[in-house]
Amino acid sequence: MTQEVPLSEVDAPSLPEAKSWLRAHLAQRRNPFNAIDEAAASRHIETLPGVDPVRWAEHWLDGAAEFAAAAEKAEVDGDRGTALENWWQAYQFAFLGRYPSPIHPAKLAAYDLARTYFARVCELEATPVERVSVPFDGREGEGDTVSLLVARPSVPGAARPPVVLMWGGIDVWKEESYARGRLLRERGFATVHIDKPGVGQSPVLAGVDAERQWDPVFDWLRSRNDLDADRVAAFGLSFGGYWATKLAHTHREQLTAAVNWGGGIHLTFQPEWQEKSRNASSYLMDLMPARARIFGGTTFADYVARCPELSLLDQGILDLKSCPLLLVNGKEDLQNASADIHLALEHGDPKTARMFPGGHMGSGPVLPTIIDWLTDRLAPLTKEGN
Repeated sequence: MTQEVPLSEVDAPSLPEAKSWLRAHLAQRRNPFNAIDEAAASRHIETLPGVDPVRWAEHWLDGAAEFAAAAEKAEVDGDRGTALENWWQAYQFAFLGRYPSPIHPAKLAAYDLARTYFARVCELEATPVERVSVPFDGREGEGDTVSLLVARPSVPGAARPPVVLMWGGIDVWKEESYARGRLLRERGFATVHIDKPGVGQSPVLAGVDAERQWDPVFDWLRSRNDLDADRVAAFGLSFGGYWATKLAHTHREQLTAAVNWGGGIHLTFQPEWQEKSRNASSYLMDLMPARARIFGGTTFADYVARCPELSLLDQGILDLKSCPLLLVNGKEDLQNASADIHLALEHGDPKTARMFPGGHMGSGPVLPTIIDWLTDRLAPLTKEGN
């Protein structure tokens, strides 16, 4: 569901502040620098002319165009590996052009181009990525398909592998979660990537029953002979962790396990927390417009009026039975309330939890810890074929 949202309530950083933030995140390889060429990204940080949407998007798209030209030349020369790496970098730079969310026409154009570049990556990967459109019986004004990226394991012998359904938050969408799924694919999992409600190509906006967008996805999984629909995990990153927790309860019969990595549950959605977190340092710009966009809004007032309805406590979800559920976050998260994990442990079935040092989503061996937990529960093939 691509949509342009008018600019509003944008507290843009100064150019020096933006460059300092970008340098620090690049050095730590933190979002939005997911798998980017460090030298090229560093050059573009230093030459960034401004943080307004037009100059921001145009600057990163200039970098994307350089890599796209190199990719096209490599294809003409028959050099598949070089073409793949350059298409990957073209996508990474275009993603930066739309970061964090396409709330302006220039950023929306960058998002469209990022998907175009990513399609070339899908075709050239050693294990090609399948793009699937699943029919969705939406309501009036909603989309009619759920778009998926299906990536098979990178280890031999995984004829019918277990599946990890993955999605990100308000800025990391299915193309970005694909990079996070590499370690899972090396363990023998297939990864299926989807946009959570209200972002990317999701057919629905966020709301109290938006988990229905996953209904046809589970039906589709059961129709596949090459994927094991009896071993399926839901894995939500950042805000997307909220939906993993909800699905662990509402769709527990379709899931073997679920992981909420940094998502809210109840406290995060209260007006008091939203007021406190509206300028979280984990975002460079446009946090509140990006949040409001998941409901189709534009302002902090739009968002804070709607987000309380997402509370899983108030919905009565937390006291339902659930599939095995892992809750993970950083202890000092200023974006989503880490205390939500403690709240969840007081309700429903017993759960597994791990708190890490640092802010939003934690620091240290977070992803390896999650993958080990999923491996124990879904038992995929390993590199050794065990």
